[in-house]
Amino acid sequence: MKTTYREAIRQSIRDAITTDDRVFMMGEDVGKYGGTYAVSKGLLDEFGPDRIRDTPLSELGFVGMGIGAAIGGMRPIVEIMTVNFSLLALDQIVNTAAALRHMSGGQFSVPLVVRMATGAGRQLGAQHSHSLEGWFAHIPGITVLAPATVADARGMLPAALADPDLVVIVEHVQLYNTSAELDDRSTVDISHAAVRRQGKDVTLITYGGSLPKTMSAAESLASDGIDCEVVDLRVLRPLDTKTVLESVSRTHRAVVVDEGWRTGSFAGEIMAQIAEQAFFELDAPLARVCSEEVPIPYSKHLEEAALPQVEKIVASVHSILGRK
Repeated sequence: MKTTYREAIRQSIRDAITTDDRVFMMGEDVGKYGGTYAVSKGLLDEFGPDRIRDTPLSELGFVGMGIGAAIGGMRPIVEIMTVNFSLLALDQIVNTAAALRHMSGGQFSVPLVVRMATGAGRQLGAQHSHSLEGWFAHIPGITVLAPATVADARGMLPAALADPDLVVIVEHVQLYNTSAELDDRSTVDISHAAVRRQGKDVTLITYGGSLPKTMSAAESLASDGIDCEVVDLRVLRPLDTKTVLESVSRTHRAVVVDEGWRTGSFAGEIMAQIAEQAFFELDAPLARVCSEEVPIPYSKHLEEAALPQVEKIVASVHSILGRK
C-alpha cells in the first residue's frame, strides 16, 4: 500500500507521541486546523491540546518556548509554517538553541526538533517560496535534514528526536503529495548521504525537492547514452563529503542541483569541497543548476522558468560532456 510523504510524517509524529510522554508538537495552526500542509490533521482529536498545541503568531516566542521545554527535559517538535517565517526566530535558533551546549561548556543541551516547509513550485509568491536551508547548514550546532523520499520523511524524525541537540528538518512543499510504498518503519541514518542511482559518466548531487527532477533528468540522459549517478545529500549538516567524493572519483564529473539562488548557494559549498579534495579526479569543470537570481515569481510559467527543471539539468550535463 502506498503512503504519501505527508502521511509518513504524520505517522512518525503519532508514533513519537504515543511511545514517549516527553514528546509534544507545537506551532501555528497545527491543532484545530490540522497544519498548513495538513501534516497534523486529526492529531489534536487523538492526543488533545496538551500534546498538540496551537501557538500565537510569534515564531520568536514559540520557538523560545520550545527551547525552554527541551532544556527542561521535554522533546518538543516545533513546526514553523514555512522557512521564510523562520527568519523571525533566527535569534532563538542560531544564538540560543545552536550555541547553548558550547556556551554552557557542555552543561546544557537543547534536544529540540524544528520542522519547516521550504521551496517553491506552488505559486505562493516571493515571500513564501524561499529555499533557505543553506543558511541553517552554515551554523555549527545544528543538524539539518532534508528528507526527499517517503521513507526518509517517515524515518528521520525518530532519529532527530533521539539527538541531544537541535535538529532542523526542511520538508519541500512539492513533496507532500508524493507517494511510495512504505514497509520498513526503522529509523533512518541521519549522518550519511544516499546514492539513489548508480552511474559511471557523471555525478548529479542534490537534495530535497530537487531529487525527483534530478532522477527524471538522469532517466532522460540515459536515453542519450549518458549514465548518471545520483547522490541525495539528505543531511546538509554535518555534510557527508565522503560519499560525494567517492562518487565523483568514480564518474570524474559533477553537476550540483540546488533550488537556492546561485550566489552564496549551498551548491557553491559542495563545489568548493569537491575542488579542494578531489580536483585531480575531475575530467571537466564542475557545474551547478540553481534558481534564477530573482524573487520567485507568482505567475506559474515564470515560477517554472525561475526554478531548476529537468531540461536545465540535462543541458548542464550535456555542456560538461561537450555536447550541444
